[in-house]
Amino acid sequence: MQTIDFVILAVYAVAIFGLAQWVSRDKGGHQKDSTDYFLAGKALPWWAIGASLIAANISAEQIIGMSGSGYAIGLAIASYEWMAALTLLIVGKFFLPIFLKNNVYTMPQFLEQRYGPSVRNVMAVFWLVLYVFVNLTSILWLGSIAVHTVTGVDQMIALAAIGVFALAYQIWGGLKAVALTDIVQVALLITGGLIIVFISLNQIGGAEGGVLAGFHTLSERFPEKFDMILSRDNPHYKDLPGLSVLLGGMWIMNISYWGFNQYIIQRALGAKDLAEAQKGIALAAYLKLLMPVIVVLPGIAALMLVPGLDKPDQAYPEMMKLLPPGVLGLVFAALVAAIVASLAAKINSIATIFTLDIYAKIRKDATERHLVAVGRATAVFAVVIGILMARPLLGKAEQAFQFIQDFTGFFTPGIVVIFMLGLFWKRATTASALVAAIGGAALSGGFFVADKLGVFVIPFMNRVGLVFLLTLAAAVIVSLVAPQKKVVNVVSLEGVSYKTTPGFNIAGVGVILILIALYATWW
Repeated sequence: MQTIDFVILAVYAVAIFGLAQWVSRDKGGHQKDSTDYFLAGKALPWWAIGASLIAANISAEQIIGMSGSGYAIGLAIASYEWMAALTLLIVGKFFLPIFLKNNVYTMPQFLEQRYGPSVRNVMAVFWLVLYVFVNLTSILWLGSIAVHTVTGVDQMIALAAIGVFALAYQIWGGLKAVALTDIVQVALLITGGLIIVFISLNQIGGAEGGVLAGFHTLSERFPEKFDMILSRDNPHYKDLPGLSVLLGGMWIMNISYWGFNQYIIQRALGAKDLAEAQKGIALAAYLKLLMPVIVVLPGIAALMLVPGLDKPDQAYPEMMKLLPPGVLGLVFAALVAAIVASLAAKINSIATIFTLDIYAKIRKDATERHLVAVGRATAVFAVVIGILMARPLLGKAEQAFQFIQDFTGFFTPGIVVIFMLGLFWKRATTASALVAAIGGAALSGGFFVADKLGVFVIPFMNRVGLVFLLTLAAAVIVSLVAPQKKVVNVVSLEGVSYKTTPGFNIAGVGVILILIALYATWW
């Protein structure tokens, strides 16, 4: 990086930090309460919700990790992004009406309303462990790889700097500081991503051919990297097992992530009303359709421009080295923006779950001011743990994105069973939810060990689907055999409407038509 690149990065850092403090400032002497800090006062507009959903989602594990998977596997990894667009529409139409009608703040809170405190406690602890030891550490580690590769700064120094900046950026304002600045972060992310795609494809296509010729050359040179549905003889079939991607376990992964994941759904829960939340969901769905261009295509282009990499996750940082001064600074700022925005989202959600679902239940007399202070202290502690544990947990991972999917796949089947039965089946019991939570993880662990030993070899995505079906059957049986003796369900479906606006319906049809065209082209 040249001086101009560092200047651009510094301007971004100062501007986004200042903007975050300004949009989340206390107005008219009002002091932040827990609703302000954790749910932005339930006043987020649709554009902030849509942008913030993407900013929370797209980070180092997506940009660095999915580019690495693009380098190793190809365009098939884009199914995570494209199928997520359809999943978002399902969440907006069927899940959000229930959550907002019942004034849900956190996912563990919903579980307490539906099943009682025992399920809330188990899942609150689970999510805290997952967010700190998987999500925070992966973003910090992959972000530090990018910073080290591009700038030469020591990786551990880069890792600590990213963590401290993300913490400082959101610690005062909470969700409002994150969500209301994410429109800037996402605009920068998209601009920077499109620049690196344009330059890389233009370099492949040559001065006369340009971007389109570059894409054509890339698809001719590596046709196997443009197969959306992998065949059984593909070496990466185990990661993306053919039609199971469209019909099986990926649905479980996506529904869990976009529907029941605190740091994602928290943005929609902060909406002023359901219609505003659904408009934000629709915007996010269209942005997800664009993401593979930004995060997967550079990894495929790296096969021609920087071949022979030691690790696939080096693809995106190495591609950034090809950019001229000034442009490199802008694209690097975009990458840092994605890392910081997503990291801030995780930090805020960790603070939200610990404060509202654990601490507030113990200290029932705590004041609003005290709860906000606890949330800030929790954020600091979580970042410190993430910084210390990043290298031990991810230092030897080949493809970090696949590592994350494998690990979360242990728990997502049980989570989806718990929520789907809780939302749509009145007879589901507390015992069935605990069976799903514990049994799903145990089954996943058993299949994982069997796979490693060669006893029962199964692609992890198929494992997710199989465990979901077995866990669902077990939860239903438990509910029928041992009905709930004491009524604990206070979730109300009265007055809940699944009717959506014409605008949302038109947007949904558009997403479906685009998906059909994409898969028909690269089947």
